[in-house]
Amino acid sequence: MGTTNIRAFIAVVMIAAGLISSGCQSLQSQPDNSLYLQLGERAGIADVVEDMLYLIVEDERINHQFKGINVARFHRNLTDQLCELSGGPCQYKGREMRELHAAMNITNTQFNALAENLILAMESNQIPTGAQNRLIKQLLPMYSDIRHL
Repeated sequence: MGTTNIRAFIAVVMIAAGLISSGCQSLQSQPDNSLYLQLGERAGIADVVEDMLYLIVEDERINHQFKGINVARFHRNLTDQLCELSGGPCQYKGREMRELHAAMNITNTQFNALAENLILAMESNQIPTGAQNRLIKQLLPMYSDIRHL
């Protein structure tokens, strides 16, 4: 291999390395929407929320907390919130959690009942356990705003 060929080879390797590097950087700058995809995108999340609402109606531990709510608005807001938290393109436009739950005096039992109903709804929609856990992890920081500790 002559000097010219070695220089050409090095130039090709450097260009390839630059392309690979810039490709990796553009991949890294992309938001992680893998959880959103695992949840079935907005339509899948909406199905989970709908199933969770049916479970809430039957759950005597918490159904009284939801009496008189605007079900359509609750469904839309929770769907948007879960969509946003999971890396989807939705934007939650509802009230802040602390403000929304201020007068509700939610107990640990009620909080856990709602979490249980969410998990049951995800299971009935065949959401993988790993995705369920990732979503719950995204929701955990809201605990103190909902429980007002």
